[in-house]
Amino acid sequence: MQLIIDALPLILMMIATGVVGGILAGLLGVGGGIVIVPVLEFALGLLGVDPAVRMHVAVATSLATIIPTSISSSRAHHSKGAVDLELIKSWGLAILLGAIFGTWVATRVESNVLAAVFAFIALLVALKMVLPLQDKVIAKKVPRGITGAPLPFSIGTISSMMGIGGGTLSVPILTLLSKPIHQAVGTSALFGLIISLPATVGFILGGQGVPTLPVGSLGYVNVIGLLIISPVTVLSAPLGAKIAHSLSQRNLSIAFGMFLFIVGIRMLYKALIT
Repeated sequence: MQLIIDALPLILMMIATGVVGGILAGLLGVGGGIVIVPVLEFALGLLGVDPAVRMHVAVATSLATIIPTSISSSRAHHSKGAVDLELIKSWGLAILLGAIFGTWVATRVESNVLAAVFAFIALLVALKMVLPLQDKVIAKKVPRGITGAPLPFSIGTISSMMGIGGGTLSVPILTLLSKPIHQAVGTSALFGLIISLPATVGFILGGQGVPTLPVGSLGYVNVIGLLIISPVTVLSAPLGAKIAHSLSQRNLSIAFGMFLFIVGIRMLYKALIT
């Protein structure tokens, strides 16, 4: 009983994180860590969790929530023929190795480094969302083989350090490389599983013995957050989607860009003052 009482503030914050994350995901057409990480990090701050581990817990828990989501999403996209299996075979190993490397780095650096990485990428994505770049391409085909490996390796590395499934990076990158948007989204969903599964295991192992973790943590992964955030996000996303239908696609893109800009500035400030 005392354990439940001790965990109650965390449970309530995780519910709030799922609600806010779900509404934003439905409103802005995104999911996963790009929304969950900043909201969860803020919630952990309100609970008084040690700043030295807040980003680690937010990133790790976000990656854990992506596992079931990416399985469901990639199966749905595969049934519609939107997963490029040849690209999975070509990029999969490099993304996997990148995710393992990124997790290894993330468990060994301070929280402000993770915040700085998140801020930098969030601001870049925000810039792309605000500017009218939807129809721009930089190459007629996706680079493959050894010469193309640095790109998927970087996607895996940065995504695991940010706590995102890869779609935030791989969807715009694939569309810039002339991939149709539906194939980019479908293939990125499976990339999310390749990134989140080893990264979650790595954060569990890397967080063993850390004394300042919040209650209910398995390594850096907060199990309470994992069990609550995913279903609450799914339930609250339709409300955001309903709001989204009253706005134009361009306005939504700008809204997402502004959201990421605010998040990026806040994370950058956090990185500089800690």
